[in-house]
Order: sequence, then C-alpha cells, then structure tokens
Amino acid sequence: MESRNTTALWESTLSVWQGDKDNELVCCQIRQETADVKSFFFRPSQPSLFTFLPGQFITLELAINGEIINRSYTISSAPSQPHVISITVKRKPEGLVSNWLHDNLQVGMPISVLGPAGEFSCVNNPAKKYLFLSGGSGITPLMSMARTFYQLAETADIAFVHSARTPADIIFKDELDLMALNQPLFQTSYICAKVDKNPSWRLQPKSVSEGFLTIESLKLSTTDFMTREVFTCGPAPYMMAVKNMLSAAGFNMQHYHEESFTFDELPAEIQAEVIDDENASIAGNEASKSFSIEMTKSGVTVQCAPDQFVLDAARAAGLRLPSSCSKGLCGTCKSKLVSGQVEMKHGGGIRQREIDQGLFLPCCAKPLSDLVIER
Repeated sequence: MESRNTTALWESTLSVWQGDKDNELVCCQIRQETADVKSFFFRPSQPSLFTFLPGQFITLELAINGEIINRSYTISSAPSQPHVISITVKRKPEGLVSNWLHDNLQVGMPISVLGPAGEFSCVNNPAKKYLFLSGGSGITPLMSMARTFYQLAETADIAFVHSARTPADIIFKDELDLMALNQPLFQTSYICAKVDKNPSWRLQPKSVSEGFLTIESLKLSTTDFMTREVFTCGPAPYMMAVKNMLSAAGFNMQHYHEESFTFDELPAEIQAEVIDDENASIAGNEASKSFSIEMTKSGVTVQCAPDQFVLDAARAAGLRLPSSCSKGLCGTCKSKLVSGQVEMKHGGGIRQREIDQGLFLPCCAKPLSDLVIER
C-alpha cells in the first residue's frame, strides 16, 4: 500500500517549493557514500517540487548547542528529479556542522533551509565540451551537473577528473563509472594521492592514477582540455592550484569557472593581503565620515566607512565573523541589528520576515548610521 506522501507525488499538479514561504524540509534518507561522507536527502513538508540550477547550494539553519548556525552546502542531486533534494557532506575533524549532521540528523527530522541560490552552474555557461575538475567533497556541484545531463539523456561531451586521497575516498565512483559506460562522450579519470595494493584498483590503470593533478596528468587524461569549458570545485588550495596551473598553460580563463570559497579557507598570506588592501582603502578614505560598529557579544567597536561593507570593516579590524559567499546569497553571516540603519542589497540570502525582525547580512550592507550588532 502506497504511503500518503508517495501517492501525492503522482497527483496531476504539484506546486513549486518556495523556501521564503515554507522553509521546512524533512530528511527522508541518509546514504553512506564513503567512510567519512554521507548524503542527506530531503523532501518538502508538504508535497511540492524543487526547482534549481545544477551547481547551486542551499543554506541550512540548525540549532546547535543553543545557537542558530547557518551553513551552506551544494546540492548534489539533479533538478531533473525534482521531488527530493540532497546534499553530500564530508565529516571534518573540527567541523561543528558536519559532525552534527553525521551524528544527529535522522530520517524524519525537519530542518530549516534557505535557498536554493548561487551562480556556479553549467546552465549559465553552455558549451559543446566541458571539463569538470573536482577535489574531495568539491565533487558535489559537478555531480549535480553530470547527473542532470545523464538523466535528461543528453550526450554531453564531459571529461570528469576527480582528485581524492585514496581510491576508497572517491565519492560517487560507481555512479560516475556507470555514466561513462552508458554515455560515449562522458569520460572519467581519478587521481589519488595514494593508491593501495588492492588488486581491484590495479585492474583500472587508465582510470585511477597515483599522485596529484598536474598539467602533465591533465594532458594524459584530457588531451583537448584547452578547448573545453572548465568548472572547478574543491578545497581552496586545490582551486588556487588549478587556476594557476591552467593560467600558466595559456588557457583562456574566460572559460574557467570556480565555486566560491570562504575567506577563512584562504592561506594566511592571502588573508593578510586582503586585510592590507582593506586597511589601505580605509586609510585613503579618512577624509570621509566613518560610522562606529559595536559588537555586543565580543565588546569590540570598529570603524566603517560609508562606502564599505560591514563585514569588510570587521575583517579589516581582525574580527572573524562567519561568512561564506560574501555576496548576500547564502545567509551565513546573518546578524541581529540592535540599533542603527544600513543599506543592504542582498542576493536572496535573507527572507523579508527576517529583515522585518531586525536581521541583516553584513557582507552586503553599508552603514547609514552608527550600528550596534549582536555579535
């Protein structure tokens, strides 16, 4: 006998899920992908359809240790299967949210979700040939794109090169290999920092190689990489290395696209450069009026120029506020504005009812007066 929710899926018309009106999703399945990676599947609390672009992300709003924590995760499922949505999360040793999800989230539990949002998608940059380069759990947005082409039976020319620690850490390997088997223009190759002595890996010398992604290994796996539209996602050092490698090879970087990463993931020397640039901007603007920004929890007060974003002013003063996209998309930096006024132009990372409750996004807000923020 079919359940009520299953039956509802096949009704003639279903509404589109709108996160700004109904932000509750229910966990409906948990799948172990590798030893430290799980996929979490969600459906709307009321039957409806998800609409998003492959490569976009959602932001979870979770109550952890008495605080509301926002964290953004790329959607790993494809919009061509609109009844459920999934994220794929790697457990990190010091990761507050990733550990909570792995240890606490169960089937049937509701969570609050914002989105989908984001501009990293092959839909926005159509091409005849693609090169997907991913490292670790950065495979998720590219997997969403690959699944979309596959499920729509489009014979897209895709070279998918994934880097992992070991063959056992390759996320979605069986599914990717199936795509390659069924699609003549879909090719996969895997580069692992260490390949063990398991005979099953030695049987696949062309698909699994040992070492790290280099221009030489890329030439071997994808001889025509210079003519492809490149999409890259992974840890910040991986993406920086890929970008530098392609640029040095003379690749036309107008055809290069990478997923955003957080400020805190940048190497220390790059962070210092950013902070120095921001301080220089403030110094050059000393003649202009500045506003004070008081942080109630830390007890710190910083100065912010009228044409400076609140998050940038906090960073320039050495503060580390939670942030991710820095474009008003994800909602990670959402804060309570106790007093004062700001000019905010966000990209969908905050709901109108939250704005009405006094919340704002420091990454895309400029002060119009002195501010007091609950941070």
